[in-house]
Order: sequence, then C-alpha cells, then structure tokens
Amino acid sequence: MSSRQLSKLTARFGFWLLVALVVLMAVFPFYYAIKTSFTPSGDLFQVELWPTRATLANYLQIFSQRSFLQAIFNSVVVATSVVFIALLLGITASYALGRVRFLGRTTVLLVILGVSMFPQVAVLSGLFEVIRALNLYNNPGGLILSYTIFTLPFTVWVLTTFMRQLPMELEEAAIMDGATPWITITRVFLPLMWPAMATTGLLAFIAAWNEFLFALTFTLTDSQRTVPVAIALLSGGSAYELPWGPIMAASVVVTVPLVVLVIIFQRRIVSGLTAGAVKG
Repeated sequence: MSSRQLSKLTARFGFWLLVALVVLMAVFPFYYAIKTSFTPSGDLFQVELWPTRATLANYLQIFSQRSFLQAIFNSVVVATSVVFIALLLGITASYALGRVRFLGRTTVLLVILGVSMFPQVAVLSGLFEVIRALNLYNNPGGLILSYTIFTLPFTVWVLTTFMRQLPMELEEAAIMDGATPWITITRVFLPLMWPAMATTGLLAFIAAWNEFLFALTFTLTDSQRTVPVAIALLSGGSAYELPWGPIMAASVVVTVPLVVLVIIFQRRIVSGLTAGAVKG
C-alpha cells in the first residue's frame, strides 16, 4: 500500500470516527432519556446502558394527571395558531417585500431581521405590560401573540427570499388575466411556495412547542400552562423527591412527535432554507 493510499485511508477513518462521535454525542442524551423513562424509581441511580427491569409506570403516572393532558392540548392549540398566523402574515408580507418596489424596502427587511436578534429576556418586561394591558394574561392569546412576534421575522425573511426567485412572467400573466394581488398570491404563488412554507411552519411550530420563558411568565394556572412548564412543575411524592422517571417520560412524549415531523419533512426543510441561495 502506497503512502498516498495510506493517508487517504487514515483521513477517511478519521472522518467517520468524527462522524460517529458527533452522532453519539447527539443521540445518547435522547437515548438515555428514553431508557430513564422505562426505569423504575428504585433503579434510577444505577448506572446501566439498558434497564434490567423495564416498566410503564412513569408513562401511566403522567397520563393519569389531567393537568399534563391539558398542557398537551394547550401546546397544540397555541403552536398551531402561531403557525397559521405566522404563515398568513408572512406570505402577504413576503409578496409586498419581494415583488413590490417601494422606497425603504431594504431598510424594512433589515429592521425585520434586527427584531429577530433580540433575546426574549430583553423584551420580557415590556411584553408583559402589553399582554396585561390587553387582558391576555393567563390566556392562550397572550402566548400566541408573544410567540408570533418572535417567529414572524424569520418567517417573513425566508418567504421573501423565496418569493424573489419566482419567475416574474407568472405574475405578469396573472395581471394580464385580471387577477388581483390576493388571487395572485393564493392561486399562482402559493402552490409554488410549499417547500419554504413547510420549513417556516415547522420551525415556528417547534419554537412555539418548546418555548418556556414566556409560557412560565404569562400563565398562572394548570389549565392554561403549556407542556414545557408542565414538565418543569412535575412534583414527586414529597418536597425532597425529584421525579426523574416521570419527567423523562413526559419529555419523550413531547419530543418524539417533533422528531417524527423533522424526519418526514427533512428534505423540504433543507430545500426551504436554501431557497434563494442560488439564482437559476
């Protein structure tokens, strides 16, 4: 074997070793969470890669709590509403910013991008006063409003980039046929924008589903809390017990659907995020 072949083989081995290490670091925490969710409480502090006594007691415990089921329902309602509103406003805003020429269009896009860079904690107090003034405290509407504010800039930015790449001839043909801007958006552009809409919609759903700070601040009762807060507030049999088993079971329950969605739409996510990167 020549030195060149040996160096290529070494480089390939090192590359795949690095890939295996990255995959292990990314997958192992999720695997350990699944393993812990099936482990009885008495065996939680025994270091094992596979539970010797698997049990469904942790899952039965969380599903027997009405507050956890209510939290799942609240998260579904809030996340779905955020996706619908963000896409509705995003598709109309992207048409104006991507197809209509007006003074200050670039400035508007930069402002939209700048808004998305603010951390949540920086606007928490001001947003709390707004939500309280609108009488949306401890109400799903307050979470929907706050989540939409933070997901809309990214949605508008991605959809605008995608909208700019659509052929101008399509819009000109629609105008010649007497189509209004709304008909042009819904009948001409919308069928072509599914990759970008799938990307932004799924990312907006994940962001709303996993958000914790606003959900903790803007909700007060179990009937209005979402899943992340419900998991954080799970309590054990006493004040000194931290129920790791039920916490891991609840985490697996709310994480698996997101993993499945990402696996199903992974190609659309990549194509949507790379939309506009190359003009063709």
